[in-house]
Amino acid sequence: MKLAANIGFLYQELAPLDRIGAAAADGFDGVECPFPHDLDAALLGARLRDAGLPMVLINTPLGPSGEPGFAAVPGEQARFRSGIERSLDFAQRLQCPCLHVMAGRPGAGLAGSGESMAVLEDNLRWALPKARQAGVVLLLEALNHHDTPGYAYHQPGQIVAVLERLREPGVRLQFDCFHAAREGLDVSATLRSCQDWVHHVQVARAPKRTAPDFEDPDMSQAMNTLQEINYRGWLGLEYHPQGPTTASLGWREPLRALLARTPRSTA
Repeated sequence: MKLAANIGFLYQELAPLDRIGAAAADGFDGVECPFPHDLDAALLGARLRDAGLPMVLINTPLGPSGEPGFAAVPGEQARFRSGIERSLDFAQRLQCPCLHVMAGRPGAGLAGSGESMAVLEDNLRWALPKARQAGVVLLLEALNHHDTPGYAYHQPGQIVAVLERLREPGVRLQFDCFHAAREGLDVSATLRSCQDWVHHVQVARAPKRTAPDFEDPDMSQAMNTLQEINYRGWLGLEYHPQGPTTASLGWREPLRALLARTPRSTA
């Protein structure tokens, strides 16, 4: 697994563009930037090239009042389409291969409903040809109900049900260990149940989204599971450092040791 620094969370002590060079200096293999849309794409691309790092993931933009997307919100198809087109243009300019499609809050009684999921599926079918043309995989991520109440889906299994109906290789699961833990799920068991759909993984320590502890039994088992299911994608570090980011990287050696001693499946 290659490690990506989420520069929306890490290196907050630095200006946004300066975070890329800092991530390279600290040995990260790539970066995620959830909301790059207000940055200059040319300058951002230049910083990535200077640092020798790829941009591996961005999100669709927040709404004008901070809404967490619109993909599953009835009546907001125009805003969804505008956000997709803007994000795919940005992704192409940065050669970013993945776009997290934020589903939003459908409204009282609609989260997870047949109506909101039908809107989501229709929106994804509209977006898929554009994403394929841009060379971008669309990702869906479950956000826990404590931190994002009313979101369209809170558990990965709800997303898998959508993916199984769509059966489109261009839409996959973004699995966040922090959100799964906050939902009270067995992270390893949930990973196994979703393994055919997992395309990108993120980590942080629950409940406060602090630096991951890979010596914790649950987190170490989750990493073992990723190895055993032959996950070969990115591991995004998406946490709130308690101080300067470089000082928070004590998790690296335990993670390296853990991955080194966990054999991959030969299946």
